[in-house]
Amino acid sequence: MDPLTQGVLGASLPQASSSARYAASAGILGFFAGMAADLDVLIRSSTDPLLFLEYHRQFTHSLVFIPVGGLIVALVLHWLVGRRRDLRFGQTWLFCTLGYATHALLDACTTYGTMLFWPFSDVRVAWNTISIIDPLFTLPLLCGVLLAARLRQPRYARLALVWACVYMAAGLWQRERAEDLGRELAAARGHTALRLEAKPSFANIMVWKVVYETRDQFYVDAVRTWPTTRVFEGDVVPKLDIDRDMPWLDRTSQQARDIERFSWFSNGYVARDPLYRNRVIDIRYSMVPNEVQPLWSLELRPGAARAAHAVYQVHRDAGADSAARVWAMLTGS
Repeated sequence: MDPLTQGVLGASLPQASSSARYAASAGILGFFAGMAADLDVLIRSSTDPLLFLEYHRQFTHSLVFIPVGGLIVALVLHWLVGRRRDLRFGQTWLFCTLGYATHALLDACTTYGTMLFWPFSDVRVAWNTISIIDPLFTLPLLCGVLLAARLRQPRYARLALVWACVYMAAGLWQRERAEDLGRELAAARGHTALRLEAKPSFANIMVWKVVYETRDQFYVDAVRTWPTTRVFEGDVVPKLDIDRDMPWLDRTSQQARDIERFSWFSNGYVARDPLYRNRVIDIRYSMVPNEVQPLWSLELRPGAARAAHAVYQVHRDAGADSAARVWAMLTGS
């Protein structure tokens, strides 16, 4: 989730649990603690471009790490904030731990995948109920947190938490409707879906990207679940077959191992880019929900040294046209 949303949700829980006297202090500590888990993005390697994929949303996002993460943040923030606001260290630790605890659970509600159960399992939990940016979720939270701090009234933070729970429940309901529409579409095509997932499109829970897998292909469509249902049929792409798609690749090379790592991160939803023959894409994500134009990919290099890594790429070239098309799906225009 975006840092602002992580921060305001992190602020709301300790605020809601505090007395009026400490509402502002709890909000400040919770805000920074709520963002702290994403410091794992600093774990990178100049020689291994995929290292950050293995560590982002890993141990810092684990449920068992929450007390430790809260303690680390408290050790820093108590000297910067807690002491100056007449808090005991135990209070600072409590507020920071409550704020830190919201981070992983919120991330698990998105589509990216979060290792909640590390080190016992490397399963990436993704409940697919909210986009990584959603103003309709964030702005009421922000208002509740600011009012709680300004007026020293924790009840506004409690209302913000109620809103968060209601919105997540609505997202879960809409996800189920999107999956039902996806299954109906697959059946109408005469397909048996081996796997089917629905993910919210950017910044809303009304238009969803539906991806389902058959024996040989992935089908990518968009559906609108509210206020009326509508299907926007989309792209079809063959599943990645290295022997067919990249027969030149040495299966013992580092590039081949990087494909395996990328496939794990992508939960197996990988294909060769239809436009670039040496590019492996994660088909789960795109700006326009019924397309396979990727947000990130892995570029393979024929003739590279056996120990050379593949190149991880991020694609941010979607412009106004993509936004306009998503808006048209939302409005039905």
